[in-house]
Amino acid sequence: MKQLLLLLAVLLIFKQDVSAQNRNSIWCFGDSAGIDFRNLNNPVPISTGMDGRGCSSISDSSGNLVFYSFSYVSYALTKILSANHTVMPNCTLLQGWGLYNDNLIVPKPESNHEYYNFYLGDAGAIDTTYYALMDMNLNGGLGDVVRKNVPIGAYRGADCLTAVKHGNGRDWWLIGKFSSNPTGNIDRYYVYLITPDSVCAPIVQTFGIGKDTDFQKIIWHPSYNKFININASGLMAEYDFDRCSGIITLNRIIFSQQFSNYTRLFNEGAYSANGNVFYLTYNSFGGNFGDYNYLLQFDLTASDIAASCDTLDSTRYVPTDAGAVRRGPDGKIYYAQAYIPSNALNYPYADSMYNYINQNLGVVNFPDSLGLACDFQPFSFYLGGKRTYWGLPNNPEYDLGPVVGSACDTLTNKVNEIIKIAFTVYPNPTSNEITVYSNELFNKSKLRIFNSIGELVRCVELPDQQMLTTVSLIELPPGIYSYQINSSNNLDKKDKFVIIK
Repeated sequence: MKQLLLLLAVLLIFKQDVSAQNRNSIWCFGDSAGIDFRNLNNPVPISTGMDGRGCSSISDSSGNLVFYSFSYVSYALTKILSANHTVMPNCTLLQGWGLYNDNLIVPKPESNHEYYNFYLGDAGAIDTTYYALMDMNLNGGLGDVVRKNVPIGAYRGADCLTAVKHGNGRDWWLIGKFSSNPTGNIDRYYVYLITPDSVCAPIVQTFGIGKDTDFQKIIWHPSYNKFININASGLMAEYDFDRCSGIITLNRIIFSQQFSNYTRLFNEGAYSANGNVFYLTYNSFGGNFGDYNYLLQFDLTASDIAASCDTLDSTRYVPTDAGAVRRGPDGKIYYAQAYIPSNALNYPYADSMYNYINQNLGVVNFPDSLGLACDFQPFSFYLGGKRTYWGLPNNPEYDLGPVVGSACDTLTNKVNEIIKIAFTVYPNPTSNEITVYSNELFNKSKLRIFNSIGELVRCVELPDQQMLTTVSLIELPPGIYSYQINSSNNLDKKDKFVIIK
């Protein structure tokens, strides 16, 4: 009977995922441009109210546009537009930055009418990540901004805001990166848990392999358990991501970064649908042959991924400039290039500036195939007389399902009437502190730490009704320690960690 109930639950989840694929059906980008993917065999251009580079959009489960937003550099502001392409009320003076992946829409968990819009701000001393909250039940169903410019961090954010569903299929993880523009080498990630009640304080993780430039991107694998991070200093590295705990783990470095700026500038990337092929846009400045843009393809199954690089397209930096690549709902890869008439940024376009470069997108028709078989066609998708800049929508996979069978998969676990509490303790090794994370709220939970001879050296009560807490270890000397976590008199986890100083 339990097996039958579990099968029905999985089928229900599958049905929801199939119907929910339409929530990414409408792309809004560029200068008044957009694409309607509701007919996957024949996507068509549409007209929008866009005029920006960083953009995000969301549709309902039938594929109808709900709203979209964009940031524009001319005024360092963010605009939120309703489905009828008019600006939402109370949308004035939202912070913004005007880059490419600095804007992101996330549905509020367990709400069918509220949405977060996260965005980076560039306002001097308050240079951080913000959110606005929209209620689509207001303004006759067109939505209104009910909160805005709410800061969630006190750090300068890089151009790589992204989000992915929590492994429970309900909550979200919002991920950002630190930028010191670009002198530092901290390589720090901020991972925020978004629950029905709040945007929680971030899990902070540092790797130290990438320069802290503004220009970075995070590109998700189709499985959403790993991503590639690229930056403007030529770094390309793949990380694993635990959707239950929010923990990031470095998997492999494909290209180490260059410390001389912008000789190898990685712009944007996209995985193929099968996850075996990676597409990368790239500027090369200052070489013997001048400045060029490239669209590159990598075989991720190769023993030497860097050596598998194949150049699909190359154009002179002027009059073209490489922009975003995105995998569309139809599985094809779309490639935006901006038009630059002289060796300077050209944004916004003059009213008379229309040509084949900014009125078309390139398309990789068969992204799972290598080399010529992928069938890249430059400037082949006509935008109906509208124009593109560098950016394409920074849309997450809105209705990704749970990690079925995992400890944090509360949907299928509830069917089996078993909910296992999963604890994660990180980092390991550590120096001065550890963070304890649980997929459920702490409930009379205690952390006990023992030294190498079994003596109890710390006993910490974890704060009730929270899921994340940090424990100081400053007073403990270097060594190997074991720990136990108990909740309501049950032993939930025991393991070891190392302190190094």
